[in-house]
Amino acid sequence: MSASSPAKSDRPLSPHLQIYKPIPTMMMSIVHRITGVALYVGTILVAWWLIAAASGPDYFAMVNGFFGSWFGVLVLFGYTWALIHHMLGGLRHFAWDLGYLFEKHTATKLAYATITASVALTLVIWIIAAIAG
Repeated sequence: MSASSPAKSDRPLSPHLQIYKPIPTMMMSIVHRITGVALYVGTILVAWWLIAAASGPDYFAMVNGFFGSWFGVLVLFGYTWALIHHMLGGLRHFAWDLGYLFEKHTATKLAYATITASVALTLVIWIIAAIAG
């Protein structure tokens, strides 16, 4: 093989999800990225609501009508979960950046704890909002 010709290989150039067995930490990494994208979209919706509040009562009522519909409530619930899940994932990554919680069994337990805690905290927030509202 000459130095100018690249080596041919049957291996993929980069590992793909079809090759690796899904494990909890990998799945939480993927969900963390997805929630990050969802937060961009949700933040645009928050900006829309704030702009509507500054635009006048008629436009604000229309936007509030959207967020008060079943679909709007579903979007807000998803945004709340994405925010909580992404925050907990960020705290997990912060602990890893500090050099803690790398052991395989600990990282796996933390992945399960992240999904469980994000769902539980989202429900608690919405239950408190329903009681207070």
